Amino acid sequence: MTMAGQTINDRLLAARHSLAGQGLAKSVCKATTEECIGPKKKHLDYLVHCTNEPNVSIPHLANLLIERSQNANWVVVYKSLITTHHLMAYGNERFMQYLASSNSTFNLSSFLDKGTVQDGGMGIPGGRMGYDMSPFIRRYAKYLNEKSLSYRAMAFDFCKVKRGKEEGSLRNMNAEKLLKTLPVLQAQLDGLLEFDCQSNDLTNGVINMSFMLLFRDLIRLFACYNDGIINLLEKYFDMNKKHARDALDLYKKFLVRMDRVGEFLKVAENVGIDKGDIPDLTKAPSSLLDALEQHLATLEGRKVSAANTPTQSSSYQRTNVKSAVSALSSTSSAFGTAAASSKFDTTNGIDEQLKAQVLAEEEAAMNQYKSKVSSPTSSGAAGASAALTNPFLSSPPASQAGQPIVDLFGAASAQPAAAAAGAPQAHATKASDDLLQLGNPFADMFEASGNSGGNVTAAAGATGFNGSTVSSAAATNAFVSDSNFTSVFGNTEPAGHAGDGSAAEYAGTGSPFDWGATDDDGRAAQ
Repeated sequence: MTMAGQTINDRLLAARHSLAGQGLAKSVCKATTEECIGPKKKHLDYLVHCTNEPNVSIPHLANLLIERSQNANWVVVYKSLITTHHLMAYGNERFMQYLASSNSTFNLSSFLDKGTVQDGGMGIPGGRMGYDMSPFIRRYAKYLNEKSLSYRAMAFDFCKVKRGKEEGSLRNMNAEKLLKTLPVLQAQLDGLLEFDCQSNDLTNGVINMSFMLLFRDLIRLFACYNDGIINLLEKYFDMNKKHARDALDLYKKFLVRMDRVGEFLKVAENVGIDKGDIPDLTKAPSSLLDALEQHLATLEGRKVSAANTPTQSSSYQRTNVKSAVSALSSTSSAFGTAAASSKFDTTNGIDEQLKAQVLAEEEAAMNQYKSKVSSPTSSGAAGASAALTNPFLSSPPASQAGQPIVDLFGAASAQPAAAAAGAPQAHATKASDDLLQLGNPFADMFEASGNSGGNVTAAAGATGFNGSTVSSAAATNAFVSDSNFTSVFGNTEPAGHAGDGSAAEYAGTGSPFDWGATDDDGRAAQ
């Protein structure tokens, strides 16, 4: 397997799909090649377009991707997961609905690629072996399965719901439904955070692209999660004992996940993402947790500390809740702004500086090639040689510039350059002559280029159809000339034509095929 480009397996598989007329399968194959780079944007855009077409089978598309994920090559498997994730994020919702409703999930919990262990990983840029990439593939597949399960449970995608104080779905949800929704959101967020990669693990374009898609989902998931926690805290003191116990447990889990999200964002900053594009995490005061626990203890009838009476405790707790809501609201605003940005929607994990440098080098090489092609050749012989070997040259070579070009449809034959310079041109040919003359369009191919003024010319008054007169240029365009005809068949012209410059004057010489005897002056015997 070579990482410099598409392998023979990729090309053969694409050719097989082309011959079978399977355009969708070919596009999936192109997006999941063995080349150690992320799926190309043009293939992903085409597959996204396919999800919006009513005549495209979404189950067929999903099954093709799942089938590619069963490949033994880690690059193919990883790119099939990336393509699926991309279609979940940007494709039609029908694709997400099918994955959520079907039992076709990624069964990669025991995936392990041992193919690159033997060669020491030298075939992969950065020395990253498929054996080392296998854990990230297993975690990535688990997250995509969790994403599908959360859609099955909630009938919506947390990454696409509305966020914010006014229109946010989780911000305005009632308490009972909120307590059922947040565990599902936590499970999906846990699946994402379990990817657990460090900056030194991001050594190739495939894992880089998956990290960027995970970073995009993390921003949206945590913005939703934060809105739900704010709503939970605002309703906490109005809940009954059971709901308050569940809400306190959810808040404790939220604090743990907030620390893990902070670690993920640090990795994103270390790999080159602009710090201004990473939202800030503002934590709630630690005293809020104590206030929530005291309120739950009060509801359960447990003793509280003597320093806090129920009245004082209630006032103190609500003050802490307001300060916590204010802190979390700033976090919600920061994550909401980052989630609304489309900066990371089309990225493929390529460093922008490296991308600009490669584009500049490619443009310079192209300009150098254009200047080399447009420059004149060093010598005429070299130019003629190059022209003869170039079938796409627009102009003929210099050595052939003086030769006439055969006109298959023209009425008048092309004259040699010397004859055109020595004799005045005859009267212009009328357009109607093209329809009346029966000349040979290939005659000028056989004419001798050295004919001079002594050549025999045809009579100017040649007669065409219905007695119409055609030009001398059209009359001379015959299958054989008059001189050649006379030399073969003898002189058949009447004697009165003898000095008129016709071909009969030159028929006096004997011919083995002459049927009539001739006298000394070259006239035919009567």
